[in-house]
Amino acid sequence: MRQQFSNKFSNCFLSLRTGFIAGLMAFSLMFALPSTGQSQSSKIPRIGFLVAGPASAVSARVEAFRQGLRERGYVEGKNITVEYRYGEGKVNRVAELAAELVRLKVNLIVTAGSQATRPAKEATTTIPIVMAQDNDPVGSGFIDSLAQPGGNITGLANLTTELSGKQLEFLKEVIPKLTRVAALRDLTEPGNPQAVREFDRAARGLKIRRFYIDVRSAADIEPAIVAADKKQAQAVLVMPSATFNARRKQIVELAEKFSWPGMFPRSDYVDEGGLMTYGANTYDMFRRAAVFVDKILKGANPAGLPVEQPIKFEFIVNLKTAKAIGLTIPPNVLARADRVIK
Repeated sequence: MRQQFSNKFSNCFLSLRTGFIAGLMAFSLMFALPSTGQSQSSKIPRIGFLVAGPASAVSARVEAFRQGLRERGYVEGKNITVEYRYGEGKVNRVAELAAELVRLKVNLIVTAGSQATRPAKEATTTIPIVMAQDNDPVGSGFIDSLAQPGGNITGLANLTTELSGKQLEFLKEVIPKLTRVAALRDLTEPGNPQAVREFDRAARGLKIRRFYIDVRSAADIEPAIVAADKKQAQAVLVMPSATFNARRKQIVELAEKFSWPGMFPRSDYVDEGGLMTYGANTYDMFRRAAVFVDKILKGANPAGLPVEQPIKFEFIVNLKTAKAIGLTIPPNVLARADRVIK
């Protein structure tokens, strides 16, 4: 009898003990898990990525930026959130998207060119802005200087506006008898004055007559190029522009239609069929923009982060296009190319 009572008491005690522990664990989980989840989600940074043009114009550069994030341990949807916004070439739309990112209270905004940086700057003076590229951030009034930006904007300057002279020199090497060049210029692009100065200086030195094909919108591109053909241009040099980037296929096709050797500001023009490009490797710049994102998220002040200049440049030649327009690229020029499309 005593033994049965002892066994029953032990079983009852074990049942109570097990139930108490299970209840205690459930109670702890009920309060601890939601709290932990909220703490973790509140630490996940949210950044904006603002583009003036369409997504198709920068898809490869966006992927380069994502690669840069991954190299620094950031995985989208896991420990960082990126809000992508594309203006589709509409100025008012870009301004609206910049304001939207500010309302979302993003930790910082990455911009893919001056036509995105300006509305971002106008939308906020407190949220850090990282330029993935910009033609002339000092001349555009975005920063005080490359060494000391001084405000909420930092990032990378691509020096494209300073390279138009060198680009003209390449055209002259490819076409030794070159005497007349048309320059396609977007009058709304902030960095153009510097590009024009460099282009004019080089043209005078090479004794090349130059004239400008000025446009203000995408609708102006074809009529302007047709008009330039009547001036008997021998080649075309395309200056930097978000509008041109979005219409690069159209511009490349028009240049080929008139059998113009073309010098373009970025490699994707040549990938689309343009003849040549010389400039900063923008894919590398977008990848490096992630370095600035990482530093700022870790507490760095953009005012004291020097704006970086390109460390990789590329000269690319499309031999298929040269053949199509009946042009022979001199061997000494081909030997200097970083990439040749055959």
